[in-house]
Amino acid sequence: MPIATTNPATGQVLKTYDPMSDEQIDAAIERADLAFRQLHGTTIAERGRWMIAAADLLEAERDETARLMTTEMGKTYAAAKAEVTKCAIACRFYADNAPRMLADEPADAAAVKAKRAYVRHQPIGPVLAVMPWNFPLWQVMRFAAPALMAGNTGLLKHASNVPQTALYLEELFRRAGFPEGAFTTLLVGSDAVDRILSDPRVRAATLTGSERAGRSIAQIAGRELKKTVLELGGSDPFVVMPSADLDKAAEVATTARCQNNGQSCIAAKRFIVHTDVFDAFAEKFAARMSALRVGDPMDGNTDVGPLASEGGRDEIHAQVQDAVDNGATVLCGGEKPSGEGWYYPPTVVTDLRPGMRMWSEEVFGPVAGLYRVGSYEEAIEVANGTNFGLGSNAWTSDPAEQERFAVDLDAGNVFINGMTTSYPELPFGGVKNSGYGRELSAVGMREFCNTKTVWVGKGEAGAGAGSHSE
Repeated sequence: MPIATTNPATGQVLKTYDPMSDEQIDAAIERADLAFRQLHGTTIAERGRWMIAAADLLEAERDETARLMTTEMGKTYAAAKAEVTKCAIACRFYADNAPRMLADEPADAAAVKAKRAYVRHQPIGPVLAVMPWNFPLWQVMRFAAPALMAGNTGLLKHASNVPQTALYLEELFRRAGFPEGAFTTLLVGSDAVDRILSDPRVRAATLTGSERAGRSIAQIAGRELKKTVLELGGSDPFVVMPSADLDKAAEVATTARCQNNGQSCIAAKRFIVHTDVFDAFAEKFAARMSALRVGDPMDGNTDVGPLASEGGRDEIHAQVQDAVDNGATVLCGGEKPSGEGWYYPPTVVTDLRPGMRMWSEEVFGPVAGLYRVGSYEEAIEVANGTNFGLGSNAWTSDPAEQERFAVDLDAGNVFINGMTTSYPELPFGGVKNSGYGRELSAVGMREFCNTKTVWVGKGEAGAGAGSHSE
């Protein structure tokens, strides 16, 4: 895939880039390694000042940066502006909370026969980040902000269709005051990832992307004995029970399915509705989906912009057509429009069953599948009947059911009576084929830290006697 900015609203190629040479890659890794040694000698407070400066720049440049993202991958201008703001919030969160998250944690010295014992969290070095195009700023920032605050350095291999956003991120942290090489964008194709991650100066990797890409990264990292964090997408369930507020559930379901033009790993994709309220919910949901305005993402009246690529649009239309060919019913949408730009209408499909592609595959666009179930147990069976386990939603006003959903939904995130989203304050990640490890919160920051045990003896003869080995 060429490294280029192609406007999804028009299909026009606006800017292209040559991939970096092996020599340029090596020089970038060397700068990241040197910057790590420099960052290792700075204080958390100093890094915090730089991170606050990055937040200030994001806020000052919000409109221009949002316009860049919309041009590169087609999200609505309003959504792009919100994404920039969210990144600034994350920068401030980690600047404010890193001292607490990275503070030494005292242990019971007497229990381990020590004068002092504690746990210290220290950075490990340059980390390779392989990131997708759908949230081109936020996906990177939720790694970069905690990693830099911990004292690590970052090497970004971004998606090839958002090169200008990738270069903006490198410049953002440099202008904020971080040392040269602390965060570097590598304009390379996926074929360069093995070489980069195999370099002994690169200590770990994080990836948000496809299951196939995750397996590739994990295989390389396993061979090289390097830590990885993987977020590999999902096919998130949205369960609606009889006690749910159907109007609110339908309203949130529409946003949850079509956020970011339907191109979100944690977008609700499979709507599992109890038979007692199925018809009423389906009517409300389809009406709301039909009412969404599809068009120019820079227009403030647009709800859904184009998909990021022509191939992506062709893929989701093929999934819908496969369902229809095998007996599914389309309640709204489902037709691929003509004309320029890679648009697809909000679509609701019902009468789905095993064997259809939509039953088992993630649909990465504004297409919702409706599933009728007759009981709580059947709802859980359908919800968990996928290889993915990233986000999940359940709608019920019954406290006992709420608690059961929190336990029984097999996912990294369970949101009850609300839309799945990510917050700097909460860990984010998945189970099963949605990956492993966590981003955000203190948990995400410590994924790329050496959790070091420090034991200080009493300085007396026989200190430590009686302890056992591993």
